[in-house]
Amino acid sequence: MNLFLLMARHGYVWIFSLLLAEAIGLPFPAAIALVAAGAAVAAHTLWGPYVLAAAVVALLLGDTVQFWLGRYMGWLLLGFLCRVSINPETCILRSAESFYKRGKVTLVIAKFIPGVNTMAAPLAGSMKMRFWQFLQLDLVGALFYSSTYLVVGYISRDFLAVILRGFHAAGRAMEGVVIAALVVYAIYRIRQYGKNKMYRVVPRIQVQELAARLASEDASRVLIVDVRSHGYYDSGSARIKNSIRIEPNNLEDEIKNLPKDKDIYLYCT
Repeated sequence: MNLFLLMARHGYVWIFSLLLAEAIGLPFPAAIALVAAGAAVAAHTLWGPYVLAAAVVALLLGDTVQFWLGRYMGWLLLGFLCRVSINPETCILRSAESFYKRGKVTLVIAKFIPGVNTMAAPLAGSMKMRFWQFLQLDLVGALFYSSTYLVVGYISRDFLAVILRGFHAAGRAMEGVVIAALVVYAIYRIRQYGKNKMYRVVPRIQVQELAARLASEDASRVLIVDVRSHGYYDSGSARIKNSIRIEPNNLEDEIKNLPKDKDIYLYCT
């Protein structure tokens, strides 16, 4: 079916559904849908204010659900959302790092950053951000994101029409190219998954086992390190006795200062 014809028949529902799906963490091409909707607005197939309203409401609804799930489920939810990524630890740390560097303004730009777009709302919830503050910043971010891609589609309507006509003319050849590209991408993801599989298993120690070692004569060879993420740690937080604090978003520099003659145990959020 022609993309513009699809927009004419189901445009508002399509936009709402795709952006809601993206906001709750599903891998749908919401940005592409917004660009197509912008082109449909330029062609007078859809009315701009309605498209923008549908997009913003969908994003706010999905992000609100994610925020409250993050508030009550915390890192269990974050881990679940990252599970489909190549490296779950990197997925979480990348989002936490964005909050660490940019603060709450991350919510305004998060939707433009792959990976962070899904994690920002639940991460804000898990960090106990005030809901009304979250909603205000998320509204700004949703408006910024939606209007940007709608404008891109609006001003590139003729270019998109030429591309669609080319796809239609290419027929089955274009279908073959698309299918081949998807297969290559799937193979790439599988190989990367296998390559990074070793990092998915983090060795752990039971509390009683570590306590026993700390009480033994071997205690001098033990170093306990606090690596709680930004938002869960501040200078006044209680720490395990004799532990040291390192910043997990600055690991490359912090690791250089760790002793090499001790067994190091980490604890996080």
